Amino acid sequence: MIDRSIATQILELIRNEGLEAGEHLPAQMLADRLRVSRSPVNEALALLHEKGVLTREKNRGFFVARPVVEALSDVVEELGLSETDLITSVYFQIADDRLKGQLPDVFSEQLIRTRYGLTRAQLNAVLSRIAQEGWAERKPGYGWEFSPMLTTPDSLLKSYRLRLALEPAALLEPGYRLERKVLERCREVEKHLLAGGIETDTADQLHERGVRFHESLVEGSGNSFFIDTIRRVNRVRRLLSYRSMQHRERYAEHAKQHLRVLELLEQERNEEASDELRQHLLHTLDALARIREIFEP
Repeated sequence: MIDRSIATQILELIRNEGLEAGEHLPAQMLADRLRVSRSPVNEALALLHEKGVLTREKNRGFFVARPVVEALSDVVEELGLSETDLITSVYFQIADDRLKGQLPDVFSEQLIRTRYGLTRAQLNAVLSRIAQEGWAERKPGYGWEFSPMLTTPDSLLKSYRLRLALEPAALLEPGYRLERKVLERCREVEKHLLAGGIETDTADQLHERGVRFHESLVEGSGNSFFIDTIRRVNRVRRLLSYRSMQHRERYAEHAKQHLRVLELLEQERNEEASDELRQHLLHTLDALARIREIFEP
C-alpha cells in the first residue's frame, strides 16, 4: 500500500516553495527533507506522476508538471489522496495506547493486526510509518520493539530545556546564514497558520511545520553537531507533541514569535534573534507546564 501522506507532503513542498513546471524533484532530497527512506518517496512520486502532477524522464527522474497554487486540501481531495484516513487514525490510536501504557515494549505484528482490525497491507503501512518516524523498530528474527521515547510530562519538559540551551546558541555560531529562500518559506508557513491553519491543519502538519521551522534555524549554523542533536530530539518528542495539540490556543502567539525571530535574522541582528528564540522556548515551556495533565497516562 502506498503511503499517500508522503505524496501529500510532496505536494505541500511544491506549493510552499513555489516550484514551477520543469523543476527537478530528486528522490534523495525529498527523503532527507521528509525524514523517510527513498522507497516510499519513489512510490509517492510514481503516484503523483500517474495523477499528472509530475512528469518522468528516463534516467533523470521526476519533474514538476504544473505548479500547485490551490489550497492543499482542495488539491488532495481532487487527486483522491485523502484515503489515508484509516491509516492515520490507527497510527494515532497506537501512539495514544503506547502513551497510556496499554501496549508492551515488545510486540508482534499479529497483536497490532488483531487489536486494530487491520488487513495485511494496512498493517504494513502503519508499521512502516512508525518505523520511519523512529518510535519502533523490527527486532532481529521476530517481532517489534518500541524505541525508548519521551512518554512522560517531565521527559518532554527536559527535552525543551535541552533545546533552550542549544537552539539560541546555534544562531550565534560564526558564519551563521539562513538562506533567503528558507527564510521566506518559513515566513509563509507562519502566515498560513495565522490565517486559519492553526485550526484546520492536522496534528501531523502542525508538528512537521514546527519541527521544520526550528530545524531550519539550527541548520543555518552549519554546525553538524547542533543539527544532529536537534533532529534526534525532535524524533523522540513526536508522540507527546501530537498530544499537546489538543490545546491549540497557544499556537497563534507562537507563530507571531516565530515571525519576530525571522525578522531579526533577516536584519542580521542575530544576538537579538537568539534572545527572542530563547524567550519563545521559555514561553512554550511555561505553556506545556500548565497543560501537563494531558500528557499523563
